[in-house]
Amino acid sequence: MAVHRSGPLKQQNKAHKGGRHRSRSSALRDGKGRVAVKVLSKKARKALSRVDQRHRAGQLRKQKKEAILAEKRQLGSKNGPPHQVLLVPLHKRVSSGEALRLLQDTDKKVVPVREQAGMPSFMLLCPQLKYRWFFTCVKPGDLHTVLDLAKVADTILFLLDPVEGWDSTGDFCLSCLFAQGLPTYSLAVQGAGSLLPRKQADAKKKLSKALEKRFPGDKLLHLDTQQEAMLLLRQLANQKQRHLAFRDRRSYLFAHAADFVPSQESSSVGTLKVSGYVRGQTLDVNRLLHIVGHGDFQIKQIDAPADPFPLNPRVIKANKGLDTAMQIDAADADGAAEMEEDLKVLVKADPARQESLQSEVVPDPMEGEQTWPTEEELNEAKDFLKERTRVVKKVPKGTSSYQAEWIVDEEDGSSGEEEDDDAEGEDFMEEEDSEANESEEECETMTLGESVQDDQYDEKIDEEAEEQMLEKYKQERLDEMFPDEVDTPRDVAARIRFQKYRGLKSFRTSPWDPKENLPQDYARIFQFQDFSRTRKRIFKEIEEGESEGAEVGWYVTLHVCGVPASVGESFRQGAPLVMFSLLPHEQKMSVLNMVVRRHPGNVEPMKSKEEMIFHCGFRRFRASPLYSQHTAADKHKAERFLRPDVALVVTVYAPITFPPASVLLFKQKPDGQHSLIATGSLLSVDPDRMIIKRLVLSGHPFKILTKMAVVRYMFFNREDVLWFKPVELRTKWGRRGHIKEPLGTHGHMKCTFDGQLKSQDTVLMNLYKRVFPKWTYDPYVPEPVPWSEDEISPRTEMDMD
Repeated sequence: MAVHRSGPLKQQNKAHKGGRHRSRSSALRDGKGRVAVKVLSKKARKALSRVDQRHRAGQLRKQKKEAILAEKRQLGSKNGPPHQVLLVPLHKRVSSGEALRLLQDTDKKVVPVREQAGMPSFMLLCPQLKYRWFFTCVKPGDLHTVLDLAKVADTILFLLDPVEGWDSTGDFCLSCLFAQGLPTYSLAVQGAGSLLPRKQADAKKKLSKALEKRFPGDKLLHLDTQQEAMLLLRQLANQKQRHLAFRDRRSYLFAHAADFVPSQESSSVGTLKVSGYVRGQTLDVNRLLHIVGHGDFQIKQIDAPADPFPLNPRVIKANKGLDTAMQIDAADADGAAEMEEDLKVLVKADPARQESLQSEVVPDPMEGEQTWPTEEELNEAKDFLKERTRVVKKVPKGTSSYQAEWIVDEEDGSSGEEEDDDAEGEDFMEEEDSEANESEEECETMTLGESVQDDQYDEKIDEEAEEQMLEKYKQERLDEMFPDEVDTPRDVAARIRFQKYRGLKSFRTSPWDPKENLPQDYARIFQFQDFSRTRKRIFKEIEEGESEGAEVGWYVTLHVCGVPASVGESFRQGAPLVMFSLLPHEQKMSVLNMVVRRHPGNVEPMKSKEEMIFHCGFRRFRASPLYSQHTAADKHKAERFLRPDVALVVTVYAPITFPPASVLLFKQKPDGQHSLIATGSLLSVDPDRMIIKRLVLSGHPFKILTKMAVVRYMFFNREDVLWFKPVELRTKWGRRGHIKEPLGTHGHMKCTFDGQLKSQDTVLMNLYKRVFPKWTYDPYVPEPVPWSEDEISPRTEMDMD
């Protein structure tokens, strides 16, 4: 019996599904044995039950709480560094000396320390509370001292006026401190009890209104009596500490004592012995040390002397008639005499592991040279040269090739010379001074008395500086009205003047090789293969605590070698000495990119490549920055001025610094003061970040016929039109086109566009060139003239009101 079998063309119907969704058992059965991609690529995580998850969360919460308590117990204890408090008076009527006297009269042992910047400092010991404070004070208006001491202070105590809170100098000081990063701070009012009772309520309302802008929700303490000083000390001891990222990952030290020992070779350079408490992280002797304001140095060795400020000092036996304070002073003198006996070397630097001070790469001029060419290559070059130099000439019949070479054409005598465009920082546009020779306006003559004040006022004005500032204001205004537009020069051919520029089809998507045509300065800098990966690796090593050396809280003496004698001299004159340990590679030069925003208190035009003073993290230096737009593209348009309304990226040559780090930009005035220009943070260390300078040539339509137009005044000779023919054109009203052909010899050209052109429209051509910053890095920054209330800009005073 024949059995029917279906052929290959039989219709295959779908299997019937019992329900709309599969059941859980069928889904598990179908997916048995399958493993997700994430499970294969990562470590298998064991699923915790709800009880285990709650237990694990409780353990993590407990660990964090214990870490915070351990940190709080260590600060100010006998095993940790003293609690360093910085007093900052924010008003000229506030008496910092009276505040220090109240803090000293709190029935606690006071050990005076050397003066800091002309202001007294002292150590306050309290054996009952097992706590010790170190108080320093700064003069109002001393910029570098305020910023340097705020870098290492654990707490900043702001002293406010009971009526106004702070004046213009104090407001400027707060702006700088907020931009740099504030540690833990407290607010204290001095002199509130001296006001009349009826005026206290009004003063309190006015002060609270001012505090809402700067310190919203912060508690305000009083500092008029000894009891209020005791409450303030308890507040300082129990406050939760705020962390600054740029100092938490580095070890830093504030110098309590320093001694300069000149070397045998030269008296101007020697070894600086600095004593202080280690803070932040463990201090490694093989790492480099940065002294703020002076540079990077190597550490020779670390000593461990006796702590000069112990909580429980040894009391020597004395006669009953001696006063207790005399006994304590004798004990301190005895401890200072025994310091040399108790001194022991903690660790010495290992030359094999110690980091080098090399900050730049020494470029090899022969590194990019080619090898000597072979005979075959020389012959090929000769043949190629002969082919290119073949010239067709009219010669008499019967002339040989040798005789023809001696015949000179009349046209060969004219040759043009090309000029190099070496000016890297040329302006985008040239100013026309047509109004300089205008006739003076008719004025009515009047006889007035002599004014002595007006004469004195005119004597203080620098006319040359006024003219320069007026010119900068004009250029900034023109750049806002006509961004990047320039006039084509008539005395130089455009193909020579703009020979370093190129056209791009699209600024966003057109390719541009970041390694193309790099300047000679790029041979001196260092570049990471992957900066973010290196940063993560170094921070991970810090968190795991793999470094060895002086632990946090130890009182040590550092032997810093190769230090100029000026460092020790400035310390003897009362300037504070602040030191930070550098992370690997942080002494090497590279290209730093920083995101900044213009400070509202400054309105002066700031042109690109003007010298500025930078406070980047713990560093202070001078450099000439480039400004560019802050975008996510691979190319970033250069800005000619620092804009007041947007965030821009500042690019400079500077030593490597791992972010996060705060950035402050200052401009030195002719009178020596530093005005705050912009604030921001460090973005990256990337030499491949391309800053593209745009240049716009403009022309005007002369004749218009549908989509065709004759454009003039963009170029002034036929050769320039042919040279820039491949570059795309655009108009201010959104039309796009290209050059079809030149007309005549005066630069007129026929252009086609994608639509009808308007007679009032303007034809534009965009040209681009990559720019690089200037190598003007200087680690030395002169000390600024202290601020005074009369010299603060009027904009800041208005903001305060």
